[in-house]
Amino acid sequence: MLAERGAVVAITGRRADRLDAVLARCHQHQPASRSYVADLADPSVAEALALQAWDDLDGLDVLVNNAGTPMRRSVQAMSVDDLTTTMAVNFESPARMALAVLPRMLERDLGVIVNVSSFGGRAGILAESAYCASKFALAGWSEAMALDLWHTGVDVRLVLPGAIDTEIWDRPGVDRAHYDGPLEPPETVASGIVAAIEGDRFEHYVPDLKAVAEFKTTAIDDYLAGVIAFTNPQPPS
Repeated sequence: MLAERGAVVAITGRRADRLDAVLARCHQHQPASRSYVADLADPSVAEALALQAWDDLDGLDVLVNNAGTPMRRSVQAMSVDDLTTTMAVNFESPARMALAVLPRMLERDLGVIVNVSSFGGRAGILAESAYCASKFALAGWSEAMALDLWHTGVDVRLVLPGAIDTEIWDRPGVDRAHYDGPLEPPETVASGIVAAIEGDRFEHYVPDLKAVAEFKTTAIDDYLAGVIAFTNPQPPS
């Protein structure tokens, strides 16, 4: 979508074949676009990648932190490795990529940093404590970052997707999701990211679940009880 709108894009992911397919579509609109095979589970790799992309493209106008990993596991069964890996991908790597390019954006007094959190960054989800911790962290980081940069030319945007139809539901090594409802197409998030870049609002729910998040903040006990009633999990034996 961004290439169609005239942007030269640099994309990254773990699988070269998937990257090549997306890059081919981008090249139809912007031949200078490029891709990088990288695993953002290593925050040092993420940081180096951000700087490499900046140098290769002679600057970045926008950084979109969209990588994410699920961690569906009850806190009773969670390991420290589960927690640290989830935090690395979902919070530390985005934060370090932003810190890497921020001085250069500030020097130009121009830039946009888009952090893709989750509805799970505003409300707890059953058996997803590590995931929610990482996404809450990214949301809080984004809010405070926006305040720190308020009087600069660098803008911060926060995108909060709901249940989206991606491979996050089928990722091996994690438990089955309790949620079994409708899923939004990935284009919903893509459109939200474009709107965030082009607009002037800080926060973007895609789809619009803002009312649910606001209800949670005003009636947390009712929210928690409602989640249990909706998902109907079995109590531990």
